[in-house]
Amino acid sequence: MFDKILIANRGEIALRVLRAAKELGIATVAVHSTADEEAMHVKLADESVCIGPPTARDSYLNIPALLAACEITGADAIHPGYGFLSENARFAEILADHNIAFIGPKAEHIRIMGDKIEAKRTAKRLGIPCVPGSEGGITDDDEAMRVARDIGFPVLVKAAAGGGGRGMKVARTEGDLSQALSTARLEAKAAFGDDAVYLEKYLEKPRHIEIQVLGDGRGKAIHLGERDCSLQRRHQKVWEEGPSPALNANQRFDIGEVVANAMRELQYIGVGTVEFLYEDGKFYFIEMNTRIQVEHPVTEMITGIDLVNEQIKIAAGSPLTITQDDVRFEGHAIECRVNAEHPATFRPSPGKIAYYHPPGGLGVRVDSAVYQGYTIPPNYDSLVGKLIVHGRNRTEALMRLRRTLDEFIVDGIDTTLPLFRTLVRNADIQNGDYDIHWLEKFLATGGMDPV
Repeated sequence: MFDKILIANRGEIALRVLRAAKELGIATVAVHSTADEEAMHVKLADESVCIGPPTARDSYLNIPALLAACEITGADAIHPGYGFLSENARFAEILADHNIAFIGPKAEHIRIMGDKIEAKRTAKRLGIPCVPGSEGGITDDDEAMRVARDIGFPVLVKAAAGGGGRGMKVARTEGDLSQALSTARLEAKAAFGDDAVYLEKYLEKPRHIEIQVLGDGRGKAIHLGERDCSLQRRHQKVWEEGPSPALNANQRFDIGEVVANAMRELQYIGVGTVEFLYEDGKFYFIEMNTRIQVEHPVTEMITGIDLVNEQIKIAAGSPLTITQDDVRFEGHAIECRVNAEHPATFRPSPGKIAYYHPPGGLGVRVDSAVYQGYTIPPNYDSLVGKLIVHGRNRTEALMRLRRTLDEFIVDGIDTTLPLFRTLVRNADIQNGDYDIHWLEKFLATGGMDPV
């Protein structure tokens, strides 16, 4: 087992990793920018090191500073959390060159799954169903038109190195295609430094279903069921739940086995999430995230398995001791991402939290690193915390969520809590009748009144 883990992240995920490490008896090192000197993970870690100014590129993305922090503290492993350097293959290789363990998958798997075109090729090879589309990157408009006519309009133009909805445009007709290609390439170049794009069939009313996997790099891998992440705004997840109200037990088992078998063949190590669009009873692979997910607590609540704990043990060389038969799904869990944003306009709202009272009670979990008097800096994402509830069934989970949202108080800044209070009372949400476009349509038609 590791002696000391440096947590190369901030906010709630840094605190989440710190807690798992402490429960394993491992010493922790927090790194922070000057903007995060008063952060909770910094206060609770065994040691802390300032690695730079507020800008992420000069601190949390500063690889030499992270290596220096390991050297100063004697940390023998780094946990990257999510975001920042968590899916940077070169970072994993540099750590290996310095005899520092990377708590994550192999660099080659990060690289493969980070390239959306190569990821799709790999998924096909491993027997994972994919969305119809181009075999590789599109080099010119004429080729794009041939491919689009072959798979049928509407089509989706996607950045090969993309994520988070950037470099993604819909072309509903032949007349839309040229503009969609041009815009997607410009966005991809600006966001990722790579303007390569490819085409996929655009599905009209799909759900976003993702399968959580865990492997030990030795040919053993299991799945831990699915999460439904269909409630999204600008391709950013807002509400996640598991199990999905759209799947039955047979569908859950079948797609889980497909993914687990693929991870065994790939000899994948650590946690990962294979994401699909789901429509009319069919699954279509869209990407794989080779890291811990923001929404991992949903899976932890319905399985009782500590994913970060398992992630650390496997990275330290322990074999996977959980078998597929050991995995039991109990009840229903829902997670709401509470952000420091205006609930109707989504304008960021950094600032000082004047009063903070999180909810509690049976089946309630709040993953957050804020506290009363804490100032949310404007330099990073706007996540205040994640509210996760668990019930014996979906109805109980929804009622528990309604109660906890009414208890949750964050004063001094705007938050998205009013949005969730509206959603949990909506008939479509209560019936589980929604897709990836539902939330944006709801907001566009005045679902949330200006506050």
